[in-house]
Amino acid sequence: MNILLTGATGTLGSRVLYALFEERFNTITTIYLPVRKKTTVHPEKRIQNVLLSEFAPQFIKDNSAAIFNKIIVIDADNFLNPASFLGNTTKIDFFIHAAGFVNLSTLPSAKTEIFKENLQFTKDIFFAFHKHISKFIYISTAFASGNVGGRIENDFSTLKAAEYRNHYEASKHASELFLIKACKEKNLPIQILRPSVLGGNIWEKPTYFISKYMVFYLFAKFFKSAPTDHSVRITTTETTGLNIIPTDYAAQVIAKVISRDIEQLNIVHRKETNMMKGIAQILNTVGFTNFSFTTDEINATTGYKSELEAYYYETIGVHLHPYMTSKPNEWDTELLESILPIPEYTLEEYLAETVAFAVKHNFRNQKW
Repeated sequence: MNILLTGATGTLGSRVLYALFEERFNTITTIYLPVRKKTTVHPEKRIQNVLLSEFAPQFIKDNSAAIFNKIIVIDADNFLNPASFLGNTTKIDFFIHAAGFVNLSTLPSAKTEIFKENLQFTKDIFFAFHKHISKFIYISTAFASGNVGGRIENDFSTLKAAEYRNHYEASKHASELFLIKACKEKNLPIQILRPSVLGGNIWEKPTYFISKYMVFYLFAKFFKSAPTDHSVRITTTETTGLNIIPTDYAAQVIAKVISRDIEQLNIVHRKETNMMKGIAQILNTVGFTNFSFTTDEINATTGYKSELEAYYYETIGVHLHPYMTSKPNEWDTELLESILPIPEYTLEEYLAETVAFAVKHNFRNQKW
């Protein structure tokens, strides 16, 4: 079995790499990994850093040499020339496109770059590789549905014009629609997998670890260093929730499902974490208690109560606000749980523990 995985140094991609070897070590012949050179760190060294990380699963640590022998690292500059590393006969059984440009900006000026990095790059990949692969697996996001509210099924292909919260969601959904159409035209199997917001490990050791702190972690980091004598009103609603899924669970689902005949699958928790309860847990964990909730919109026109409140709404609040006021959703997880049952834990306690782990490690991202 030959696999190509993009994004192997990313938050989800690195865990997918681990999970593929944990799940399929004996059947994997080669995993091809396109990797960018990072300053003075060569692509091969970046992958070695992933495999030899202190946070890697024990199976990876125990078998790192044998695993590395099954890996071919491709310089990202040569990635769109598959014949240069595949030759004319090698076939990729599973092409897993897990790389993505996560940018939650709502600024019109950001749209071009976000669509270029997500939609156009996906198109470039497809046209370069479709003759060399047997199945295309695209890692999208559960939020590609936009702010629809209500019950969300696995099929996003028939969604009408969505109320996207940002260009990132729009670009990922556009990529999905392109791939469904293009793969059908080329008679190529397509699989779209959509994790929700990623949280720390729930099974793998160390528990609650994640390689990069984003989304709700940015909220925690912001208030961890905030002056406690400044009050902040946080706009949200009593019904808004955020769907969070442990990264190791999402990765294990991906490793299992790629060989299944499933075209679309949301990798989500069956329940959303209530935004008010979740934020209270985060802020209490980082030691910030001078906050209150409101349903009112807060901006420069309405006025701010403190310098910290102004700074919040002018920085991360701009990107997080659409999620803080989203419509409540109910997620269909019947198919997902037939593949791998969702782990049982208390949502608010899990959120507090993931933030506590991040605080303990100073929100330090892994430099792979």
